[in-house]
Amino acid sequence: MSTKFRCLLVDDEPPALEILRTYIDTMPTLEVVGECHHALAAFEFLRQHPIDLLFLDIQMPRLLGTEFLKTLTNPPRVIFTTAHRDYAVEGFELGAVDYLLKPYSLERFLRAVHKVLDLEQRTAPPAPRKDPLHSEDDRFLYVRADRKMVKIMVDEIQYIESLKDYVKIVTTRQVITKQTTTALEEMLPEQDFVRIHRSFIVALKKIDSYSHHAVFMGKTELPVGPLYRQDIMKRLSKIGVSDATL
Repeated sequence: MSTKFRCLLVDDEPPALEILRTYIDTMPTLEVVGECHHALAAFEFLRQHPIDLLFLDIQMPRLLGTEFLKTLTNPPRVIFTTAHRDYAVEGFELGAVDYLLKPYSLERFLRAVHKVLDLEQRTAPPAPRKDPLHSEDDRFLYVRADRKMVKIMVDEIQYIESLKDYVKIVTTRQVITKQTTTALEEMLPEQDFVRIHRSFIVALKKIDSYSHHAVFMGKTELPVGPLYRQDIMKRLSKIGVSDATL
């Protein structure tokens, strides 16, 4: 498999394709290699191009997405994207990884994609594959801010703060994007970040010291929520961050 997941988008509605493209742009592990407006075109595309992940609408002209999937002898991973919930059972019976009901949010999209990534990790051969988001060097992600996609280097993130319908990402600058902390948390390498509060996610290596009630990064003090205290104390003690005032 290539470094990125090669995605084919199949949908007869241009607005639906545009939303998919926008969401996929937030995931460095995904790339769009083709778009088709009906299943027959997708069939021809798959004959000529290798695909890792298929985003497939169901109600399309000429052939339903579910019927199209039945014709494939060796289908790629499939995520159905449809406005019709009636096909959900059949979709999962056909081996779909997930079933996105339109209109779906970025957070819901990310959950579906991470199901695919988890499946690939469990079935991948022992030799590691380089992932731009989770590799040691040059890790990054894109978020929408100021009407454009802004590149954020993962290793520069100090912490993330929830601001109701928005999220503030603090590096050497501050970027505010309309997302949830949960959506961003799923995009970050778990071993490098920890949620310390309902409203805060912190980069472990940026923490200078901590107490039972707060973590400290230079002059910045962030609260530790009671529900997260046990986990954060355990993880910080393992990496040797000093106690402030316990």
